[in-house]
Amino acid sequence: MEKRRGILLSAPASGSGKTAAACALMAALRDQGLEVRACKCGPDYIDPMFHREVLGIDSKNLDLFFSGKEELIREYERHTEGADITVTEGVMGYYDGMTLDSEKASSYDVARTLGLPVLLVLPCRGASLSLAAVVKGIAEFREDSNVCGILLNRVSDMLYPRLKKMLEEELRKMGHDIPVAGYLPEDPCFRMESRHLGLVTPQEMDGLKARMQEAGNLLARTVDLKLVKEIAGKAVLNSESGAGSEKVGDQTGDHVSVRKKIRLGIARDEAFCFYYKDNLNLLEDLGCNLVPFSPLRDSALPENLDGLILGGGYPELHGKELAENKGMLTSVRFALEAGMPCLAECGGFMYLHEEMEDRDGAVYSLVGRIHGRTYPTGKLVRFGYVQIRNREEEDLSEGYLLPGETVRGHEFHYWDSTDSGEDCVAVKPDGRRKWNCIHMEGNLFAGYPHLYLPSMRGFAERFVRRCGIWGGKY
Repeated sequence: MEKRRGILLSAPASGSGKTAAACALMAALRDQGLEVRACKCGPDYIDPMFHREVLGIDSKNLDLFFSGKEELIREYERHTEGADITVTEGVMGYYDGMTLDSEKASSYDVARTLGLPVLLVLPCRGASLSLAAVVKGIAEFREDSNVCGILLNRVSDMLYPRLKKMLEEELRKMGHDIPVAGYLPEDPCFRMESRHLGLVTPQEMDGLKARMQEAGNLLARTVDLKLVKEIAGKAVLNSESGAGSEKVGDQTGDHVSVRKKIRLGIARDEAFCFYYKDNLNLLEDLGCNLVPFSPLRDSALPENLDGLILGGGYPELHGKELAENKGMLTSVRFALEAGMPCLAECGGFMYLHEEMEDRDGAVYSLVGRIHGRTYPTGKLVRFGYVQIRNREEEDLSEGYLLPGETVRGHEFHYWDSTDSGEDCVAVKPDGRRKWNCIHMEGNLFAGYPHLYLPSMRGFAERFVRRCGIWGGKY
């Protein structure tokens, strides 16, 4: 049993202010001279980008669909080693899990697995006494809810003392000694702009660092940071708590022997910015040197690459710039025609199409490796967790996914394709829905799902091996 200070910020629902509260709290604790780490529950890409903007280091996704419980504990231990305190931002409402009637992979599931105390972010606009009922319901819904504090959001300086007194007294009457640790006032520094995939990315927000600093300074005045640290001190990371021996996928895979570092090009700019830290860590552990490049600004791929990763992001917002960068389009197309191994996910998959239509109906010519057009649907398409396997009726033993193997992933996109691929099957966790997806052709693996590579280590090793063979490094 290990003491490792940490706290999880959750809320009754999405849109309650968790990201603003988490980022401001990280900034305030950092300004006290503490070594702060950040985590995010669930598969989200954008919130961890805000965490990184505040702390200057990568945030960690904590996801109990992607990882088994013991794996999650090990990953958390690795990420938080040497930290004075870790702030974890929850996902959706506290108990909201993978399906409508499940708490699996919810913020609550993560909190109980890691032994994290919970600070409940409570939006207060238009409510008063009803807030006590909300807290009571969340605290009592599960016996081990571990709700240890409350942070009020959108409250005025004048109203806060009365609201705090009322809430604490009402909760004590109902048998709950849950303190109100402070509040976030109505202030522009706490506002987060959003769009179809969630929050606007940090790169698109002018003066974000200064705004986050201002939010941290303000929160240091309106929140009892000493109390927050005391609550975080209740965290008990217990590797022997009987969290279960559940494992996800193939954690061992085959041995990869690399004579020289593999140069793996990775698209990183405003259009391609969605990457799981664990994926990049695994590729580096397997002998890859990640070489960033910008499809928006660079005239060609970096020299001497052995493989290519085109991650997700917002290519649909940058169609004109991507299409006008003919040098990069030609460079990527020639590399793929030459057989360079490539993983392309969601936005990266869209970039490989012949055409991409933006929200206003403008159509842009892109790489042309995937025949067809990607286009806006106006709604979420095939949203949520998926398990990807190759099609059982076909012999695809030469592909990245062998018969019987499954890699876990997540889909979240408003654009679709006239050719989403037929080489694999995506299956929902409950098994009720499935659909064909993925182009697994030669050294290319491209489609809408975002993959979590540690869930099938053999997939990642096979990709790295192909990069090494193609680049003459084996």
